[in-house]
Amino acid sequence: MTATALYTDLSGYYDLMCADINYQAQSDTVHRIDQFFGNGGKRHLDLACGTGPHIRFLLDLGYQSAGLDLNQPMLELAQQRCPEADFSCQNMCEFSVSQPVDLITCFLYSLHYSQTIAGLTACIRQAHQALNAGGVFCFNAVDKSQIDNASVVSHQTQQATSRFVFTSGWFYPGHGEQQQLRLRIEKTENDQTEIWQDAHPMVAVTFAQLQQLLAPYFDVQILQHDYDKLVAWDGMSGNALFVCVKH
Repeated sequence: MTATALYTDLSGYYDLMCADINYQAQSDTVHRIDQFFGNGGKRHLDLACGTGPHIRFLLDLGYQSAGLDLNQPMLELAQQRCPEADFSCQNMCEFSVSQPVDLITCFLYSLHYSQTIAGLTACIRQAHQALNAGGVFCFNAVDKSQIDNASVVSHQTQQATSRFVFTSGWFYPGHGEQQQLRLRIEKTENDQTEIWQDAHPMVAVTFAQLQQLLAPYFDVQILQHDYDKLVAWDGMSGNALFVCVKH
């Protein structure tokens, strides 16, 4: 099954797959970042929004939020969760907005779905164009040079009579501009087990490369990947929060 097919066919399981993610903590952190670095505006856009959990929390924090994603079933679920938000089926590498926004977010490492350096550059350029003066582009990213191919994360959850085990991990072959997000989903019901495995193509960059791509458009602060406190990146961690303020 291809990555697109997996993502589409299992859109109803997306929230289960992300059940261990503290969306509220991430959204609260974005709010603090925006208060500290932002322009005071409340218009927000979430790139690769999925089923809209970040948008739900940011709406509740007083933002006027919108989201975009390439997957229409995800957007339909997001609209149910966030009926007051606007959603559109767009590619984050070539999106447009009807009105400029003040805050753009892209979490769960989704910026890497731009797949190539050219796509990533286009996404950055579009984010810059979509922001008001002094607006913030905030996302998390992984440094390809710090990827441990043997490292995976896994969690399990129950839905009705089905038990799910979700496993994911980064894979970087050691060269080039592409890495993979490898996924394994195991569903067991009535002693019958189904397994889906897939590898999503993602753009691979170092943080130094990413800073160079952002520099023409943004003033960049790199923070530790910490949703409890805002701390400057230690220069070693392979995961980080990027806070990019429009020039």
